[in-house]
Formats: sequence, C-alpha cells, structure tokens
Amino acid sequence: MSTGSSAGSWSDLGRPPLRPLALRRALLVPGGLWTELRIVEETGSTNADAIAAAREGAPEGLVIVAERQVAGRGRLGRQWESPARAGLALSVLLRPEVAPARLGWLPLLAGVALAEAVRRVSRVDAYLKWPNDLLLTGDRKTAGILAEAADGAVVLGIGLNVTLRDEELPRPDATSLALAGAANTDRDPLLRALLRAIGEWYARFTEHAGDPEASGLREAYVLHCGTIGRRVRVDLPGGTVLEGLAAGVDVDGRLQVTDRFGAVRAVAAGDVVHARLDTSG
Repeated sequence: MSTGSSAGSWSDLGRPPLRPLALRRALLVPGGLWTELRIVEETGSTNADAIAAAREGAPEGLVIVAERQVAGRGRLGRQWESPARAGLALSVLLRPEVAPARLGWLPLLAGVALAEAVRRVSRVDAYLKWPNDLLLTGDRKTAGILAEAADGAVVLGIGLNVTLRDEELPRPDATSLALAGAANTDRDPLLRALLRAIGEWYARFTEHAGDPEASGLREAYVLHCGTIGRRVRVDLPGGTVLEGLAAGVDVDGRLQVTDRFGAVRAVAAGDVVHARLDTSG
C-alpha cells in the first residue's frame, strides 16, 4: 500500500488528487466522529486495510481513502475497481455500542448519507436500490456499499463513480456523476459532505441505541429508496426467486415484498432486480 498524496504523479487535469491537509482540517474536528484520515495513492481494498487496522485495535473514526483501488470488493463477492482519481473509494471504521440486531442498519445509514451528499453537492437525482446501491436516472448504478464486521468493529466500504467515462464503466448498467450531468464533480466537497452526513446520522443512530424509528433513519431510508413501490425480482440465497411488489422496509431493515398471493415476505438478503419502468405514453 502506497501512502501519501498522488499530487506529484497525476496528469489528468480533469481528475486532480484529493487535498489531504484541507480535508483533515475540515473533518478532524474536536467532538466529531472522525479521528484519523488516511489518503493513499493505491491499495488493493480499503475495506481490507480498515479491517486489518480494526484487528490491531484502531479506534472508531478511522477513514481510509484510496486514489486508486485495484481489488475492491462489492456485495456477493463482486469486484469493484476504478481508474485513478476517477471516483471515491473509502472505508470507515465504527465501533457502535448498540444491540447486534441493530447493526444491519449501518450500511443503510451509509446509503442515506451517500444519497444526501450526492444530491446536495452534485445536484443529480440519486436514489437507493435496496439495500445500498446508489442509482441515477434509468436505474444506472453509480455507487455501492459493503459492510463487514471485524473484532467488534464494523467497517463500511463505499465506492462512488465520479468522473468515469463510458469506456471505463465496469458494467453496462453503470454510470458516473459526470455522465449523469452532475453540477459538481469535485471529489473534495463530495467526500466532506459524505463523511459529515455519516457522522450526523451515526450520532442520531447511536444516541437512540440504534433504534431506526426514534433516530429517524428508517423514515429517511424510505424517502431515498427507489425500490419501494416498484415490482421486483429478488434472487434469494439458495437459488430461489421471489417476485412481487416492494412495499416497504421493516424495522429490521428488511425489504417487504408482497407476492402474487398477497402475502408480505421480509427479505433480509438477496439480489434485487427492478422491473423496467413503463415510459410509454
């Protein structure tokens, strides 16, 4: 893992490096959640790095950001890789003092914070696909979130496509903020807005002992979730498939799907596919 800023090696004027000193001044503030910000030129996986730090006893509030990530991991074992300085690849280390049953809300919390930050800074219509993919117009994916537990800590990894071009997209249904016509693709304000939003939601969440209702997190998630109200197909663990209407998200963060018999089933894990929107007429 190479440490330090890549300011001396970059050449793409549309993709300047992050500014570590300014970011640390803005984010590492007294009484705030964030205690350390590491910005590295390149690493395999920021999540793997944060998990290693957790096992070494790193305190809550560590943030690791990579200018280039070459072996990032997404949900269901998918790979996540991006050209240098074309996106945000980061992981945060948290040690929440809440009941284990509430920990499943943390990746959803990160999704809410990410949607808020992207909307605020880039002014694009971003919305969540349950549980925590960030989509833009046309259901095109621009970000994903992966939560992993490690020695009593939770590591949240976030990968956001910011200035990727068409030929650099990892899959046909992906996009980037730039391709979506974002008003601002400067990664510094995006990172500041994201980490501040995570900090604010995490403070509410932990203040209310991880209660998604009392903290307002469930309401905010439903507000930003584009899956609710859509017909979906859910590929469940074990190879079974559930089809129906996504009706809501319950207090445990599970997707509620009304099947063709009218029964409501709660999905804790699965790969969701949105039915195509009817744009005719």
